[in-house]
Amino acid sequence: MKKTFALKKLLFLFLILTLLSECGIYRKTDSRKVPYNVKDRVQKNLEEGRRIKFGKGRSGGGVFDFASSNEMWRATIEILDFIPLNNADYGGGIIITDWYSENNNDSDSLKIMIRFLSNEVRADGLKVTVYKKKCKLNNGIQSCSTQIDNSEIGQELKLAILKKAAIYKTESQKKEKEDFNKNRRATNRDRDGQD
Repeated sequence: MKKTFALKKLLFLFLILTLLSECGIYRKTDSRKVPYNVKDRVQKNLEEGRRIKFGKGRSGGGVFDFASSNEMWRATIEILDFIPLNNADYGGGIIITDWYSENNNDSDSLKIMIRFLSNEVRADGLKVTVYKKKCKLNNGIQSCSTQIDNSEIGQELKLAILKKAAIYKTESQKKEKEDFNKNRRATNRDRDGQD
Protein backbone atom coordinates (compact mmCIF):
# COMPACT_ATOMS: atom_id res chain seq x y z
CA MET A 1 0.00 0.00 0.00
CA LYS A 2 2.80 2.43 0.95
CA LYS A 3 4.74 1.46 -2.15
CA THR A 4 1.82 2.29 -4.49
CA PHE A 5 1.23 5.60 -2.68
CA ALA A 6 4.90 6.55 -3.07
CA LEU A 7 4.78 5.54 -6.72
CA LYS A 8 1.65 7.64 -7.30
CA LYS A 9 3.33 10.56 -5.55
CA LEU A 10 6.43 10.23 -7.72
CA LEU A 11 4.30 9.96 -10.88
CA PHE A 12 2.31 13.06 -9.84
CA LEU A 13 5.53 15.02 -9.25
CA PHE A 14 6.89 13.94 -12.65
CA LEU A 15 3.62 14.99 -14.31
CA ILE A 16 3.71 18.43 -12.65
CA LEU A 17 7.33 19.01 -13.69
CA THR A 18 6.55 17.96 -17.25
CA LEU A 19 3.56 20.32 -17.41
CA LEU A 20 5.58 23.19 -16.00
CA SER A 21 8.31 22.74 -18.57
CA GLU A 22 5.75 22.49 -21.39
CA CYS A 23 3.88 25.62 -20.28
CA GLY A 24 6.97 27.75 -20.56
CA ILE A 25 7.23 28.58 -16.88
CA TYR A 26 10.63 26.96 -16.76
CA ARG A 27 12.89 26.92 -19.76
CA LYS A 28 16.60 26.68 -20.26
CA THR A 29 18.43 29.78 -21.41
CA ASP A 30 21.64 30.22 -23.32
CA SER A 31 23.98 32.31 -21.18
CA ARG A 32 25.56 33.77 -24.32
CA LYS A 33 22.23 35.38 -25.26
CA VAL A 34 21.46 36.78 -21.81
CA PRO A 35 23.24 40.07 -20.96
CA TYR A 36 25.68 39.91 -18.08
CA ASN A 37 24.94 43.42 -16.79
CA VAL A 38 21.77 43.65 -14.66
CA LYS A 39 20.62 46.92 -16.24
CA ASP A 40 20.96 45.41 -19.73
CA ARG A 41 18.97 42.33 -18.64
CA VAL A 42 16.19 44.49 -17.25
CA GLN A 43 16.11 46.59 -20.43
CA LYS A 44 15.98 43.43 -22.59
CA ASN A 45 13.11 42.01 -20.53
CA LEU A 46 11.17 45.28 -20.80
CA GLU A 47 11.71 45.39 -24.58
CA GLU A 48 10.45 41.82 -24.87
CA GLY A 49 7.38 42.64 -22.79
CA ARG A 50 8.38 40.56 -19.78
CA ARG A 51 7.32 42.30 -16.62
CA ILE A 52 5.02 41.65 -13.73
CA LYS A 53 1.60 43.29 -13.93
CA PHE A 54 -0.99 43.35 -11.19
CA GLY A 55 -4.58 44.33 -11.90
CA LYS A 56 -5.72 46.44 -14.82
CA GLY A 57 -3.27 49.30 -14.27
CA ARG A 58 -1.37 51.16 -16.92
CA SER A 59 0.04 49.06 -19.69
CA GLY A 60 3.53 50.58 -19.48
CA GLY A 61 5.86 50.30 -16.53
CA GLY A 62 7.45 53.19 -14.74
CA VAL A 63 11.12 53.76 -14.24
CA PHE A 64 12.09 53.61 -10.59
CA ASP A 65 15.80 54.31 -10.41
CA PHE A 66 15.82 55.83 -6.92
CA ALA A 67 16.98 52.64 -5.26
CA SER A 68 20.23 51.74 -3.60
CA SER A 69 21.96 51.66 -6.98
CA ASN A 70 21.20 55.37 -7.52
CA GLU A 71 24.20 57.49 -6.56
CA MET A 72 22.16 60.62 -5.70
CA TRP A 73 19.87 58.64 -3.39
CA ARG A 74 22.75 56.87 -1.62
CA ALA A 75 24.68 60.11 -1.17
CA THR A 76 21.63 61.89 0.28
CA ILE A 77 20.90 59.11 2.76
CA GLU A 78 24.54 59.11 3.88
CA ILE A 79 24.73 62.91 4.22
CA LEU A 80 21.47 63.03 6.23
CA ASP A 81 22.38 60.16 8.55
CA PHE A 82 22.48 62.52 11.56
CA ILE A 83 18.77 63.44 11.24
CA PRO A 84 15.84 61.05 11.73
CA LEU A 85 13.91 60.64 8.49
CA ASN A 86 10.18 61.23 8.45
CA ASN A 87 9.59 60.05 4.88
CA ALA A 88 11.92 58.42 2.38
CA ASP A 89 10.13 57.39 -0.81
CA TYR A 90 12.55 56.41 -3.56
CA GLY A 91 9.69 55.55 -5.91
CA GLY A 92 8.47 59.13 -5.66
CA GLY A 93 11.96 60.57 -5.35
CA ILE A 94 11.53 62.47 -2.10
CA ILE A 95 13.16 62.52 1.33
CA ILE A 96 11.72 64.49 4.24
CA THR A 97 13.47 64.64 7.58
CA ASP A 98 11.92 65.05 10.98
CA TRP A 99 12.28 68.35 12.82
CA TYR A 100 15.86 68.65 14.03
CA SER A 101 17.45 70.93 16.58
CA GLU A 102 20.93 70.92 18.03
CA ASN A 103 21.48 70.70 21.79
CA ASN A 104 17.77 69.93 22.38
CA ASN A 105 16.89 73.53 21.63
CA ASP A 106 13.13 73.28 21.14
CA SER A 107 12.70 76.94 20.19
CA ASP A 108 14.56 76.61 16.85
CA SER A 109 14.45 73.54 14.63
CA LEU A 110 14.96 72.62 10.98
CA LYS A 111 13.25 70.24 8.58
CA ILE A 112 14.80 69.30 5.24
CA MET A 113 12.95 68.20 2.13
CA ILE A 114 14.89 66.84 -0.83
CA ARG A 115 13.18 66.20 -4.15
CA PHE A 116 14.93 64.24 -6.89
CA LEU A 117 14.08 65.75 -10.27
CA SER A 118 16.40 63.43 -12.17
CA ASN A 119 18.39 60.29 -11.44
CA GLU A 120 21.48 61.81 -13.03
CA VAL A 121 24.22 63.38 -10.94
CA ARG A 122 23.79 67.04 -11.78
CA ALA A 123 22.88 70.24 -9.95
CA ASP A 124 19.44 70.67 -11.48
CA GLY A 125 18.48 67.07 -10.68
CA LEU A 126 18.05 67.85 -7.00
CA LYS A 127 15.98 70.41 -5.07
CA VAL A 128 16.79 71.00 -1.40
CA THR A 129 14.30 72.96 0.70
CA VAL A 130 15.04 73.78 4.35
CA TYR A 131 12.23 74.80 6.68
CA LYS A 132 12.90 76.65 9.91
CA LYS A 133 10.53 76.54 12.86
CA LYS A 134 10.74 79.15 15.64
CA CYS A 135 8.72 78.63 18.77
CA LYS A 136 8.04 81.10 21.58
CA LEU A 137 6.43 80.55 24.95
CA ASN A 138 3.95 83.31 25.89
CA ASN A 139 2.02 82.97 29.15
CA GLY A 140 2.40 79.19 29.14
CA ILE A 141 1.19 78.88 25.55
CA GLN A 142 3.66 77.87 22.88
CA SER A 143 3.30 79.49 19.46
CA CYS A 144 5.39 78.40 16.51
CA SER A 145 6.01 79.88 13.09
CA THR A 146 7.41 77.98 10.13
CA GLN A 147 9.09 79.49 7.10
CA ILE A 148 11.46 78.50 4.33
CA ASP A 149 15.05 79.07 5.40
CA ASN A 150 16.92 80.92 2.67
CA SER A 151 20.29 80.68 4.38
CA GLU A 152 23.17 78.74 2.87
CA ILE A 153 22.32 75.46 4.63
CA GLY A 154 20.33 74.19 1.65
CA GLN A 155 23.08 75.04 -0.84
CA GLU A 156 25.75 73.45 1.39
CA LEU A 157 23.68 70.25 1.67
CA LYS A 158 23.11 70.17 -2.08
CA LEU A 159 26.82 70.62 -2.77
CA ALA A 160 27.78 67.90 -0.28
CA ILE A 161 25.25 65.48 -1.82
CA LEU A 162 26.48 66.20 -5.36
CA LYS A 163 30.13 65.70 -4.37
CA LYS A 164 29.43 62.36 -2.68
CA ALA A 165 27.17 61.25 -5.57
CA ALA A 166 29.95 62.06 -8.05
CA ILE A 167 32.33 59.87 -6.04
CA TYR A 168 29.79 57.02 -6.04
CA LYS A 169 29.22 57.46 -9.79
CA THR A 170 32.96 57.24 -10.49
CA GLU A 171 33.27 54.10 -8.35
CA SER A 172 30.23 52.56 -10.04
CA GLN A 173 31.55 53.25 -13.55
CA LYS A 174 34.95 51.83 -12.60
CA LYS A 175 33.33 48.65 -11.27
CA GLU A 176 31.12 48.27 -14.35
CA LYS A 177 34.17 48.64 -16.58
CA GLU A 178 36.08 46.02 -14.56
CA ASP A 179 33.10 43.64 -14.71
CA PHE A 180 32.74 44.19 -18.45
CA ASN A 181 36.44 43.47 -19.06
CA LYS A 182 36.30 40.43 -16.80
CA ASN A 183 33.25 39.09 -18.64
CA ARG A 184 34.86 39.79 -22.04
CA ARG A 185 38.03 37.95 -21.03
CA ALA A 186 35.96 34.98 -19.84
CA THR A 187 34.01 34.96 -23.10
CA ASN A 188 37.23 35.09 -25.12
CA ARG A 189 38.69 32.21 -23.08
CA ASP A 190 35.54 30.15 -23.65
CA ARG A 191 35.55 30.94 -27.36
CA ASP A 192 39.26 30.13 -27.72
CA GLY A 193 38.73 26.86 -25.86
CA GLN A 194 35.97 25.82 -28.27
CA ASP A 195 38.06 26.33 -31.41
